[in-house]
Amino acid sequence: MTEQIERDAMEFDVVIVGGGPSGLAAACRLMQQANEAEQELTVCLVEKGSEIGAHILSGAVFEPRALQELFPDWQERGAPLTTPAIRDELYLLKDAEKAQKLPNALVPKTMHNTGGDQTRYVISAGNLCRWLAEQAEELGVEVFPGFAAQETIVEDGVVKGILVGDMGVGADGQPKDGHMPGMELRAKYTLFAEGARGHLGKDLIERFTLDEGRDPQHYGIGLKELWDVPADRHEPGLVLHGSGWPLDKSTHGGWFLYHAENRQVVVGLILDLSYQNPYLSPFDEFQRMKHHPVLKQYLEGGSRVAYGARAIAKGGLNCLPKMTFPGGLLIGCDAGTLNFAKIKGLHTAMKSGMVAAESVFEAIVAGGESDEGGADLTAFEDKWQASWAYQELDENRSFGPAIHKYGTVGGGAYNFLDQLLGGKLPTVHDTTPDHATLKPAAECEKIDYPKPDGVISFDKSSSVFLSNTNHEEDQPCHLRLKDPELPIRDNLPTYAEPAQRYCPAGVYEVVEDDDGKPAFQINFQNCVHCKTCDIKDPAQNITWVAPEGGGGPNYPNM
Repeated sequence: MTEQIERDAMEFDVVIVGGGPSGLAAACRLMQQANEAEQELTVCLVEKGSEIGAHILSGAVFEPRALQELFPDWQERGAPLTTPAIRDELYLLKDAEKAQKLPNALVPKTMHNTGGDQTRYVISAGNLCRWLAEQAEELGVEVFPGFAAQETIVEDGVVKGILVGDMGVGADGQPKDGHMPGMELRAKYTLFAEGARGHLGKDLIERFTLDEGRDPQHYGIGLKELWDVPADRHEPGLVLHGSGWPLDKSTHGGWFLYHAENRQVVVGLILDLSYQNPYLSPFDEFQRMKHHPVLKQYLEGGSRVAYGARAIAKGGLNCLPKMTFPGGLLIGCDAGTLNFAKIKGLHTAMKSGMVAAESVFEAIVAGGESDEGGADLTAFEDKWQASWAYQELDENRSFGPAIHKYGTVGGGAYNFLDQLLGGKLPTVHDTTPDHATLKPAAECEKIDYPKPDGVISFDKSSSVFLSNTNHEEDQPCHLRLKDPELPIRDNLPTYAEPAQRYCPAGVYEVVEDDDGKPAFQINFQNCVHCKTCDIKDPAQNITWVAPEGGGGPNYPNM
């Protein structure tokens, strides 16, 4: 269909794909430089969510270092950083009732959220992005929410821009009444800031072999809820982290509980997608985890007001692909700049976008009127490696691999010693991709998850309702199977079809067809765009692509 339709095209100096922290920071920094140099520059940012922030999901305790560099007057501008982190606690949950609070002296320095020379804040990452978008528009950036980048335009081995997906295409692939062909957005340089496992970023990494010589990227799934709680259970700025129960020794992950503003608490679980048991359900692990007394004490008497889930790229420096290619850059979590040792990625994502903006602007100025783009922005690599964000990743390059290799306790000890020695221990690598770690179901025990009580724990359907997820039903399914027969033929007998459990939104089901035989059903309307299926499917049979623009979750305050 793409080749049969005549499309309009718009030309820009720079097109940015994704309205998250890296894309918005890049947009702002580009226009700051252009305005300071009194040079005309056209910058367009497209975001697949219905509005900026609609698809943004993060903890989040925020380090404002990059924000301070980008907008030194962020407080005067009204940036939504109002709740400083004031108290830090770390727990090891031993079982369903017991826990051990770790003394500060034994907590790795990267996990400290109070003290030091920089105040950190409990924030809504979505609201930060909404505020950054306002700054970008004031600077002259054209921001287009509700438009999904569907394809990359590549000509003669050079990225020339993106194709925005059509609106009004039926499930049969044919145009409906009111069909609007997507536009070509062409640019001298295109920055991809889609977040973890971006579908265009994934294609670019493969097309330009950007991951050559790198470890495979590793991921976690982050599940989060927002609660309104009674005043007597609320302590603004209290930051809790923990690990242990209910996860077993071969399953890695950790939880967080942050006290935000307005008597709200955010609670979540980050579960490593390298887990082995196909019967494991990240969603159900999260729900039963909240019943532990350490967490439940803050939730009792409260009400859950929002839910969401998102994959995070947590592999660190060892897994970071080459970020440059002819005509553009991968930035932020599209590349994997999160510092998992801190459980923070907003500040490093923003810094990657700012360094990208400086490299792109430098290339445009150097090329003058003759610059048509297309160059591999090699200057970016030097600038990036000289940045504090890269140094953070370098110092903690073994953090995730050590936990995978030695377990939560052993890996934690390795990392604690490595940090004391300034990162001088031998680098640890993990070369097994997450999709290859599942054991056959016959070798694993089924997990009997408790029924949710509707007070502290909940089911998937009521949770998806709180994510405000919506997709036009009559459109092509954006969850594509390379082999439609594989889920029932291979995954069901070998792995008890894990998609029905690893998906946090009930998208995948094994049902009976009219003949009483098992069938694989995809409820794509439920999809919260977490990308877990694209990552964890053992056969890599599922490919996530962007649905019609504006579809998906609409997260408030997340």
